[in-house]
Amino acid sequence: MDYTDRLRHFVINDDRLDDAAFESTVLDPRSLALVRLAALIAVGGAEPTYGKEVDDALSAGVTTAEIVDVLAATVPIVGLPSAVAAAPKLALALGHDLLEPPG
Repeated sequence: MDYTDRLRHFVINDDRLDDAAFESTVLDPRSLALVRLAALIAVGGAEPTYGKEVDDALSAGVTTAEIVDVLAATVPIVGLPSAVAAAPKLALALGHDLLEPPG
């Protein structure tokens, strides 16, 4: 199925959409991981989901600096409050509890 057929199935909410329709066909694993992190930030995902998506991103070769850059890149779209709300979840998924005082 080419991209226009795939898009058409989404546009009409085709009941024949299955799990295969939701898998990436052209994005490499690294790009896909970055897109999923951005989407997770945008929807205000649950804390456990950050752990899974960060693990997947790191496994795909994404650096921690790139993950933080994704957070910053979402601000113009989702707004600073959403990014600030996502930051502690992202930090914990990266193994940092930045809400604890240093020391």
